[in-house]
Amino acid sequence: MNFRILSLFAVVSLAASQMAFADTKIGFVNSEKVMREAAPAVRAQQRIEKEFAKREQELQRMAKDLQAMQKDLENPSGKIPEADLRNKERAFNDLSRDFQRKQRDYREEFNQRRNEELTSVLDKANRVIKQIAENEHYDLILQDTVYYNPRIDITDKVIKALAADTK
Repeated sequence: MNFRILSLFAVVSLAASQMAFADTKIGFVNSEKVMREAAPAVRAQQRIEKEFAKREQELQRMAKDLQAMQKDLENPSGKIPEADLRNKERAFNDLSRDFQRKQRDYREEFNQRRNEELTSVLDKANRVIKQIAENEHYDLILQDTVYYNPRIDITDKVIKALAADTK
């Protein structure tokens, strides 16, 4: 008798949980696509590139100067006095150290600025995702999963909302 009651209870519980799950609305957002295609992300990338353009050009100029100096040291034209050769090597080493330091500083500052900008974009995207979830009654929205069914993908909707939010 107890077995029948327990079995009936298990069947009713299983059916109720399946019905509750059937009413669950789930969405997925591809964060990489949002960060690559959303208008605020594109503008942030353009701001960063513009901000660092002069420094990047300076680094490229220094790299060309180093290449020319190295070529000159490897293939000296004519007989160069030993003292002049040592001076050229010293100048090359000084420029090389300066270049490496500036390049390292550039990368660190560039990455810091990029992270600041992307954090701002991510905050905006998360607000938009939350707004979509509330307006359209989603129970769960996932980001960056191993697998998702394309029918639950709301990434394009988020990108469009971000574009509309920034106009």
